[in-house]
Amino acid sequence: MSEAVRIATMLTVLSVLPAFVVSMTAFIRIAIVLSMIRHAFGMPETPPTPVLISLALFLTVFAMLPTLHAINHDALQPFMSGHLELAQALERSSGPLRDFMLRQIREDELKWMYELSHEPLPATPADVGLLQLTPAFILNELRVSFQIGFVILLPFLLIDLVVSSVLLSLGMLMVPPATISLPLKVLMFILVDGWGLILRGVLGSFK
Repeated sequence: MSEAVRIATMLTVLSVLPAFVVSMTAFIRIAIVLSMIRHAFGMPETPPTPVLISLALFLTVFAMLPTLHAINHDALQPFMSGHLELAQALERSSGPLRDFMLRQIREDELKWMYELSHEPLPATPADVGLLQLTPAFILNELRVSFQIGFVILLPFLLIDLVVSSVLLSLGMLMVPPATISLPLKVLMFILVDGWGLILRGVLGSFK
C-alpha cells in the first residue's frame, strides 16, 4: 500500500474515531458516572464539561489498556508496516474489542438484540456480530452506570434531606437549602476522598 493511500486510510479511521470511542469502549460508563457527580452536588456546570471529558478519556484508556495493547500488536502495527490490508486490520482489531464487550454484557441483553434484529443466536462468542453486540454493550453500560450513580447520589440526597429538615425546624424558610448543603457536600466529599473512591470503583467495575 502506498504512503498516500495509508495516510488517507488513517484520516478516514480518525474521522469515525469519536463514534467508536462513544459506542464501543468504557467511555459511556465513565462519562455518565462523572456527570452524575455534578448533579449530586447540584452544580451542573462544575467541574466544566471539557474537564470531565478529558478525565473520562484518560480513564477509558486505563480501563482498556490490555485491549488497546492487543489491537496495537495484532492490527495497527502490522497495518502501518504494510503487512496487512485495511480489511484484515479491521478484522483483527475487532477480536480484542469483541472480547472486551462480551465480558461486560449479560447474556439476556445480547439475546434481546438478536431477537430485535430477527437473527439466530450465534454458536460461539467468535460468531457474535458487532451489529448486535454494540447496542447490547451500550445498554449494559447505561444500566451499570445508573446503578453506580444511585450509590453516589444516595448520601448527597441524605444531606439535602437533613439540611431541609433542620432549616424547617428552625423556621428558616427563606434560606435556600442548597446554600447550606453544598458546603457540607463538598466537605464530606473531601473527607472521604470521594474522587479516589469513585474512580477506583468505576475502573474496578470493568471485567
